[in-house]
Amino acid sequence: MKIFSTEDKGFDKALDNIVKRGESDTSKVEAAVKAILNDIRHNGDASLLKYTERFDGVRIKQAQELRVRSKEIQKAIKKIPKKDLKILRIAADRIERFHKKQVPESWSFVEKDGTILGQRITPIERVGIYVPGGKAAYPSTVLMNAIPAKVAGVKEIVMVTPPSKNGLNPYVLAAANVAGLDNIYQVGGAQAVGALAYGTKTISKVDKIVGPGNIYVATAKRLVFGIVDIDMVAGPSEILIVNDGAGEPSWIAADLLSQAEHDELASSVLLTTSKNMAVAVAKEVSKQIKFLKRQAIARSSTNRYGAIIITKNLNEAVEIVNRFAPEHLELFVKRPFKLLKRIKNAGAVFLGQNTPEALGDYMAGPNHTLPTGGTARFSSPLGVEDFIKRSSVLAFSRNGLERLGRYVARFAEVEGLEAHGKSVLVRMKQ
Repeated sequence: MKIFSTEDKGFDKALDNIVKRGESDTSKVEAAVKAILNDIRHNGDASLLKYTERFDGVRIKQAQELRVRSKEIQKAIKKIPKKDLKILRIAADRIERFHKKQVPESWSFVEKDGTILGQRITPIERVGIYVPGGKAAYPSTVLMNAIPAKVAGVKEIVMVTPPSKNGLNPYVLAAANVAGLDNIYQVGGAQAVGALAYGTKTISKVDKIVGPGNIYVATAKRLVFGIVDIDMVAGPSEILIVNDGAGEPSWIAADLLSQAEHDELASSVLLTTSKNMAVAVAKEVSKQIKFLKRQAIARSSTNRYGAIIITKNLNEAVEIVNRFAPEHLELFVKRPFKLLKRIKNAGAVFLGQNTPEALGDYMAGPNHTLPTGGTARFSSPLGVEDFIKRSSVLAFSRNGLERLGRYVARFAEVEGLEAHGKSVLVRMKQ
């Protein structure tokens, strides 16, 4: 990994290149995605079958076969060792317990004149979950997206995931079963997003689509936003580690590589006040990377978007953190809680040397669907709040109407909306 200092010429540009690496030019695929979405919108299931064969190489004769039957789910569960099923259940339980703390409540208050004002919380009716296939299987994605929706009270959850010639991954189906999902379809890509957004004879239209995907999926989600809601347009994964010179270099290197193996666009960055630590971690990365099964991906990631940066002090490191707004932030320092008070922008913060980021990916409980590419400046992790709606509640008494009515009428007059004012005044005359 490259080692450089904040005082080096070109440091700012190098950091910006890392932060902005996920700003892909979607114009290259936008026309193709628009065509697919339009086709799904007008031709429904027939187009789903066509694109499934074209892009996934799987021929499905009838649309009804897109749905994964309970018999197939049970068969998949039997393929998995009992100890692994237990792990899925432990993870699900922890995720559920954490997200139950997020459930908001409806509230109201009564003014002196009897007027009632408040807010009503209701769950979204139908949600679609996209679970990627391709380079790896992601049962954790199933749990992290489905469980908060269940906790929020969503009635109908539709899961889509790309098919393969060897069948769907048994761990993905087992995770769906653990999460209580049975409405599952083997369809992926932009066509799956289109089916969820517009609905087909086989797949019900949803109100919101969540879950990560490739550039085609991300572009499709962006294009259907407004017809349905979406969680976010997620970019490549990233980790930023802050270190004060203390701790094991091998641990830091392992944490950096845990993100680098995701994909070639993933970013792993260390900020340290110690030149000795910088050199030691670089050596450890070179040593450990040789033993990874996904070595080629990790090498590409660390070469292009990995960096070890020597900072003058922790104050400067914090400034860089808040500028970077990382998806994952590890405070690998002696006094992490003291430093936490100054962190403004981060998707998830991992405190201390015993809290590797991988704990958050699977078992800790907080959601691993996090804002990327600097969007932690204004965005938050996926949670129960993403699956509920807020409605304002107003019930005016006669006295309340009389008290505010003439103000409302004048306000409407100022804005040139005569009928607004009259709708209040007509009641006051009575």
